[in-house]
Amino acid sequence: MENSTGKAQNTSITLEVLRKRVDNMEDAEVIEYQTQNNKIFVLIFIGTLIDKARLNEAVIEPLRLCNYENISACISVSKITDISTLEEAEKKLMLGAILLFDTIENQWCSVDLKDPTGRGIETSETETILYGAKDSFSENLDQNITLIRRRLPLTALKSEKFTVGSLTKTKIVLMYIEGLTNPDFISIAREKIKSVDFDQILDSSQLAAFMEDHNHSVFPQFQHTDRPDVCAYALGVGKLTILVDNTPFALNAPINFFHLFQSPEDYINRWIVASFLRIIRYLSFMLSLLMIPLYVALTTHHYQMIPLQILFVLVETRSQLPLTPFWESLIMLVTLEVIKEASLRMPTKSGQTLGVIGGIVVGQAAVEAGFASQVLIVLVGISAIASFLVPNYLMTKATTLIQFVLLILASFLGVMGIFMGIILLFVHLNALTSLKQPYFTPISPFYGKDWLDLFIRGPLQWMKARPEALHPLQKWRYSRRR
Repeated sequence: MENSTGKAQNTSITLEVLRKRVDNMEDAEVIEYQTQNNKIFVLIFIGTLIDKARLNEAVIEPLRLCNYENISACISVSKITDISTLEEAEKKLMLGAILLFDTIENQWCSVDLKDPTGRGIETSETETILYGAKDSFSENLDQNITLIRRRLPLTALKSEKFTVGSLTKTKIVLMYIEGLTNPDFISIAREKIKSVDFDQILDSSQLAAFMEDHNHSVFPQFQHTDRPDVCAYALGVGKLTILVDNTPFALNAPINFFHLFQSPEDYINRWIVASFLRIIRYLSFMLSLLMIPLYVALTTHHYQMIPLQILFVLVETRSQLPLTPFWESLIMLVTLEVIKEASLRMPTKSGQTLGVIGGIVVGQAAVEAGFASQVLIVLVGISAIASFLVPNYLMTKATTLIQFVLLILASFLGVMGIFMGIILLFVHLNALTSLKQPYFTPISPFYGKDWLDLFIRGPLQWMKARPEALHPLQKWRYSRRR
């Protein structure tokens, strides 16, 4: 029988019940075949889930020519599993297996013949780099595991499989290096995955929403990546990786705030170049947060702090504007977000055209119509470009929301409001955790040795120890003590 959630109970499997289960399923097939020794087999499968190209050669033809009494002896090229319950039969059927019923022996088994159709290995579109590996994850879970194992050919690299979602039956794989990753992280992640009780888990972001310690924060507590080299590096320093079936994005944890500013290219470029680029990212993050709120604070409350020559330019550009600096900035920032979202939703070529032409036309029209000053248009453009230097897309969206909060504080309290907002931001970051680990480490709590890969990326020869904040079981990164 079947309950209200569509989950089959543990009842005995019968041909009649299975026929009813596949009623009104256009892609389901129930076929009878007779072998040379007059045995009759019944095949039940979902045509859209199996590899039809192999159906005849791997199952039907061997059965038709079979002279053995045992099904396993007839079909030796495919994985065969004996089944005895209706729940197990339905699970196998919906995962791309063929159910075989021996009418004489009254025996049920399943033949794994899942359709391998899927997207091939392609270049990452969200974390593009000039040098380094070009492969990325796909929606195929087994393929994603393979990409990681090729980089870490270790028997210590463990993978635990879970199933979540009463409707989707989504497969989750937890990967870690035994003897290196802190067991506390593994236990916490394992319990969090097991505690997920939701009917549909279709993406790794949905899984992260149930596993995060603070799901009301704008800051992600898992690193989302579709690059296998990033996952391999994370596993090598003592983190764990979570792969979700049917999505190309993996989750790495635990992370801290500063991991969101690191790029795979940091460990490919020379350390001086990588350090310079990382500092640029931090400066760009601060620019994207503070540039527009400071403009509003200074022009509204602290115009006496503006140098005289710049003040003359501001007065001239704002003399004909009907809106206050706050409303002027708010309208332009919202318009910018609309253009950004529209360019993402449009087809690729059209989206690029919309982004460029839309920004130029709207900006020029806003100035000529008297809704915005030339100075603000320049500042909004610099702020928008600076926000894209952060490698993590989720962090970019968090920056936008924080910018709006600081803008409101600046309009009411001026520079003091911005300082209050920054203090509250630091307090919030210090209170966050990722898998129960402090989010603002290695600053709070302080781990001095981890600063070698914080604001700068030190030479690889100096990074002999794994990050202390991850509490790895193997501290040193070289195989022999020198």
